[in-house]
Amino acid sequence: MNHVGSEVQNGQQAFATLGTFLEEDGWYPQQIEERTIYRVGFEGKNGRYSCFAQVRLDLEQLLFYAIAPTKAPEATRAAVAEFLTRANYGLRIGNFEMDYTDGEVRYKSSLDFEGALLTPALIRNAIYPAVQTLDRYLPGLMSVIYGGQTPEVAIQTIEGGAG
Repeated sequence: MNHVGSEVQNGQQAFATLGTFLEEDGWYPQQIEERTIYRVGFEGKNGRYSCFAQVRLDLEQLLFYAIAPTKAPEATRAAVAEFLTRANYGLRIGNFEMDYTDGEVRYKSSLDFEGALLTPALIRNAIYPAVQTLDRYLPGLMSVIYGGQTPEVAIQTIEGGAG
């Protein structure tokens, strides 16, 4: 049996499952060109987010990115990096990332389903924590970028002083 071929086949099945899940769950997915990536949108309490759901066929991985609606200006990137590091500490599913080149902030969750079927429950458990966590922390991110808030105080405001 060709192991690489079976990985790609499982990845293709996973991409089909992902598309079906996103359609049925009301995400209105748009496939990006001929790649195994869907673009979707999410509206939370605190903002609207562009999101990308990707299946890496060869690695049998699901990657989900929720993009913050604003970029960190260069002058605030050090403070934003501290804010994101403080936010990441203790998160169980996923993490915040920032591109120092352009200030893009995103939340990433991922799942390795090597040798297993990607199910709707696994997809749900990977994507909803990403958008919910970004939505929870967005007011703090905005207060650091535009309000001059310190990262420590912004995190304490969100997390209620819990560490």
